[in-house]
Amino acid sequence: MTDRATGIVLRTRRFTETSLIVHWLTPGFGRLNTVAKGALRPGSPFRGRLDLFYEADFSFVRSRRSELHTLREAILRETHPALRQDLEYLRQASYAAALIEQTTEQETPLPAIFELARQFLKALTLAPPRPQTVFAFELKLLIELGLQPDWETSRLTPGARQLARAFAESDWPAVARLRPSTAQTAEMRQFLHGFLVFHLGKIPKGRDAASS
Repeated sequence: MTDRATGIVLRTRRFTETSLIVHWLTPGFGRLNTVAKGALRPGSPFRGRLDLFYEADFSFVRSRRSELHTLREAILRETHPALRQDLEYLRQASYAAALIEQTTEQETPLPAIFELARQFLKALTLAPPRPQTVFAFELKLLIELGLQPDWETSRLTPGARQLARAFAESDWPAVARLRPSTAQTAEMRQFLHGFLVFHLGKIPKGRDAASS
């Protein structure tokens, strides 16, 4: 039986000399792994369609023995070309993908987190790369995971607390317009680092680079 989904490519890795494993984030199937057989061959129909943060409509055949399913077709919807024009954008997107992978289970529907990831990727290029975009993503993801900080008991200064609420509750264009001070940025970075470590046990590699 063939299933169909819309997904964002979170990660790829070589499987054989000619095949790729593609890690997807989808709304209905959640995180899903597929093998694209022959994807690295020059004439493959997958050539140019499977790269980091590409969004595509795809079909796959489920494996009866593992969580690695067979990719049949991929039709591109969005490639986010601007992410490849600035290393800082790519670092932020990669950190977000790693955080999603760490905090979600395989093959569990994730419609809200899929939409969060989709909007985050679009929002990255609304402004020059800045730490606040990462902070907003972390806070919005924490809310979806049921781990929203209690601002009243936090040790944030009043100004940083107000900003944190704005990061968590504002849409992405509004987040891009916020102007935290250097001190507030440092305070938010430290607060969220401690909060994430406390609740998740660890933080994916790349947070320092993504939020600098």
